[in-house]
Amino acid sequence: MYRLSSVGRIAALACVLLSASLLAVPSHAFYLPGMYPKAHAPNSVINVKVNSLTSNETGLPFNFYSLPFCRPEEGIQKLDENFGEVLVGDMIENSPYKFNMLVTQRAVKVCDSGPLNESDVEHFKMRIDDHYHINLLLDNLPVTLYALEENPGDILTGFPIGYVSNGQYYIYNHILFKVLVHEYKETPAGLAGMSIGDSTLDVLPEEGYPEGKNNSGYLVVGFESAACSIRRVPDSSKPRYTALDPVDCFKTDPQPIAPGETIVFTFDVLWEKSPIQWASRWDAYLKMRSDQVHWFSILNSLMVISFLAGMVFVILLRSVHRDLAKIEQLDKEEAQQLADESGWKLVVGDVFRTPNYPGILCVVVANGTQLIAMATVTIFFAALGFMSPASRGALLMGMVFLYLMLGAAAGYVGARLWVTLTGLTEGAVVLAFKVACFFPGICAIVLTLVNFLLWGTGSTGAVPLALYFYLFFIWFVISVPLTIAGTRAGFRAERLQYPVRTNQIPRQIPEQSYSPWLLIIGGGILPFGTLYIELFFIMSSMWMQRIYYGFGFLFIVLILLIVVCAEVAVVFTYLQLTMEDYRWWWRSFFASGAVAFYVFLYSINYLIVDLHRMHGTLSAIIFMCYSLLMTLAIFLATGAVGFFSSAFFVYYLFSSVKLD
Repeated sequence: MYRLSSVGRIAALACVLLSASLLAVPSHAFYLPGMYPKAHAPNSVINVKVNSLTSNETGLPFNFYSLPFCRPEEGIQKLDENFGEVLVGDMIENSPYKFNMLVTQRAVKVCDSGPLNESDVEHFKMRIDDHYHINLLLDNLPVTLYALEENPGDILTGFPIGYVSNGQYYIYNHILFKVLVHEYKETPAGLAGMSIGDSTLDVLPEEGYPEGKNNSGYLVVGFESAACSIRRVPDSSKPRYTALDPVDCFKTDPQPIAPGETIVFTFDVLWEKSPIQWASRWDAYLKMRSDQVHWFSILNSLMVISFLAGMVFVILLRSVHRDLAKIEQLDKEEAQQLADESGWKLVVGDVFRTPNYPGILCVVVANGTQLIAMATVTIFFAALGFMSPASRGALLMGMVFLYLMLGAAAGYVGARLWVTLTGLTEGAVVLAFKVACFFPGICAIVLTLVNFLLWGTGSTGAVPLALYFYLFFIWFVISVPLTIAGTRAGFRAERLQYPVRTNQIPRQIPEQSYSPWLLIIGGGILPFGTLYIELFFIMSSMWMQRIYYGFGFLFIVLILLIVVCAEVAVVFTYLQLTMEDYRWWWRSFFASGAVAFYVFLYSINYLIVDLHRMHGTLSAIIFMCYSLLMTLAIFLATGAVGFFSSAFFVYYLFSSVKLD
């Protein structure tokens, strides 16, 4: 599942937020070519894996073996992970839990852990107070916990470490596992027959199948659990994985956590044949129970778009077309006199005047273009199902790869804009480095500070130093050269010619009756209304360990957000020009980028209201750092949309004016 931590949380959140009808259908588990179900023969050994301990109250993942749980007999082995898994805070390792396919086992002894010392007790109490959960994996499926009394039908991943009763801490040392399996039979063509639509998936047999026999195979399609606390007397004469006397969880004393206590860890495992197909085994995890809320959000956004589109049509198209028609019907002298009366026609000689800080404008627009393009492509492929939750870290890896590759587009946009604004055709490499370093550089500085804090806590959310160098290497080797290449191509491209000439002496801007910044801040409410519903679900998946897979809805919301930002920027630019203020370059960027201001305010509200149980200064600092970077990413992306929309509008508007 997508449970993001550390650097991955901000990267995924910022990009996902920025990123037809078929796409809106709740997505089902989708497996790409090359991914095969794994067959398990009866009585074959299946190893359970462990992932990081997670909590909704701190947001800091920790290594499973940071607590004195049972260790595997072969020793702790960290499994190979891609950098996407590392960035999201996963640390997948082997575990002491081993099952035999279709073999029911009860009260199997895992180990005797202890006796506990003061440090062990304090660590257990700390993790229980913070409501940390244990996350196990079987055949890449996360273990689920059903809280039927509290949330009927809702799936919760992982199970708690323990609980507190009357001031005494107890540990869940006995786990009841239920594994759902789907049976298939060997066909003449081999182990196959797993159909998905009109195609079939080959099933890879597990080692240990007798040759020359037709065998029934079983595929893991579900992994459920229930935890309880049982106090047992340690017996060193009974080795690991031997069956102890079964005990009723509700009729025995629980296992306390106290110095000197030795904890006996045990488990039961039951097997249940299920009609669930292997290709559909993720459906229960990804099922969205709130489709109506998403559709309501989309309908609300469509209403906003219709309203703004009506304004654009009535106020802009009709008014502008009528003015231009009048000018065309008059002779040159009368047309000039009419153009000098009032409105946007008065700034015809200044509307394309070079703005202040053109270099910075080129950099932020280029970075925004890179971010919005990456978000659009990523969410599109995720909506189609190409980023399966079974492939851990795939979403984040895809975003990083696309961001690096789109450095060429950012360089080209920055260079074309620089040449258009200044007329200069030198300094391609310098501009390319500014474009390539701006957003990644800010992220690197902030996240390095956050990482130092995480390193101090020992959290698995901290990015290893080796990964830092790896990310820097691929950025320097892939993104920087592509940005330079794009910049050179932009410098070689023909300069965009303005439709009207710019006067040598700037026109005096009349005193405004109100500050345009008030209009900018107010305009940001409309784009925010487009995405705030999805924003809640996404932030819940990031910080409250909930699974989000509504990428179809998200893609539609992304398109609507782009349209709303474009319309807001165009309306604002037109209103500004009618007030004889030609400084639209920067303000068009801010007009649509103002949505980020409301996203940041919503983040603060989410921390106070929805994450009210989150405690600790460190967690709050990390949350706010991520929120600031998220705000910056959204500001750049939406600002670029507004800038280009206004630029096309102004160019089209004044290209119709033929006055000298």
